Amino acid sequence: MKRAVVLLSGGLDSATTLAIARNEGYAPYALSFAYGQRHSRELESAKRVAEALGAKEHLILTLDLRLIGGSALTADFPVPKGRSPEQIGTGIPITYVPARNTIFLAHALAWAEVLGAEDVFFGANVLDHSGYPDCRREYVDAFERLANLATKAGVEGKSRFKIHTPLIRMTKAEIIRTGHALGVDYALTWSCYEPTPDGRACGLCDSCLLRKKGFAEAGLTDPLPYVTK
Repeated sequence: MKRAVVLLSGGLDSATTLAIARNEGYAPYALSFAYGQRHSRELESAKRVAEALGAKEHLILTLDLRLIGGSALTADFPVPKGRSPEQIGTGIPITYVPARNTIFLAHALAWAEVLGAEDVFFGANVLDHSGYPDCRREYVDAFERLANLATKAGVEGKSRFKIHTPLIRMTKAEIIRTGHALGVDYALTWSCYEPTPDGRACGLCDSCLLRKKGFAEAGLTDPLPYVTK
């Protein structure tokens, strides 16, 4: 089996991406980050998802992006709540973490080179997203070019790195249906930016709203407990 590094946040998109990589015949190596995010709940989910979906290895790297700040996920800014679909789809929200996907993909590329893997899977999505600039096809294509210019394996012609984004043109409902068909247990995943102390999702942040909309449109029941349905 060919090895592949899969970025795994613990959310439903990355869990589905891991399931797709495995279904396509790759031996998945899951990579997560403790980057100073508001809570550790998503990392707990990432551990469970990696185990349930048969990751060959699950590496959690520690980075403190709180030292940089600039985001509601890494600094003391309020998380937006109760926004309309139109508001969510307009502009770049305060939950954008500066250069996060570039930082994450760079580490995934480094691990792939060490593993002798040519493939990196990344759950980017441009339809049901919150306006993040580092989830676009143009960005992914540019990073793939960089990956083959900036590595020993790429320059020596030993590897031709490919950044896979199987979800990039899917709606959230299509992502959920795909994962459901591949046996993803979405009860193991987590999406909320600001969970309550008793472990429930807020139901009102952009991520919760997009998740709930996706399950409703997919005709499936979201297994997560919410404060606000």
